[in-house]
Amino acid sequence: MTPERRARILLADDHPEALEQAARVLGGSFEVVGTAADGLALVRAAATLDPDVIVLDIAMPVLDGLEAARRLKASGCRSRLVFLTVWEDPDYRREAMAIGADGYVVKSRLAVDLLPAVTAALAGRARAPLTNGAAMKDRSGLDHE
Repeated sequence: MTPERRARILLADDHPEALEQAARVLGGSFEVVGTAADGLALVRAAATLDPDVIVLDIAMPVLDGLEAARRLKASGCRSRLVFLTVWEDPDYRREAMAIGADGYVVKSRLAVDLLPAVTAALAGRARAPLTNGAAMKDRSGLDHE
């Protein structure tokens, strides 16, 4: 990425309001290059748009976000993955990180946690804050707040 080029972000969520809010939060710092409303559309868009970061929901039609992430990783996709979801369950968080996610943000914390999570993902630092502000160990075993 050249200094004058802003990082390219692809957003995937089946709720237009969530897409709009994420685009507002990220649009000032990054270039939002596209959106997808389901997991299969996300996989196809990622292949075409080659984003630096993909922000994706877990619960999407056609193909859920976890399976979409698996397919992206299996295809050799180099985009960083940041999950943005309503699921606070630690099992979902662990599964996302095990697949290779670079971040995990709960939608209720979107306005506070999404920009730092995407920034950390771009820097190669996984970020999966818990909603109570405590850190969670990522797949490297390091604590992240």
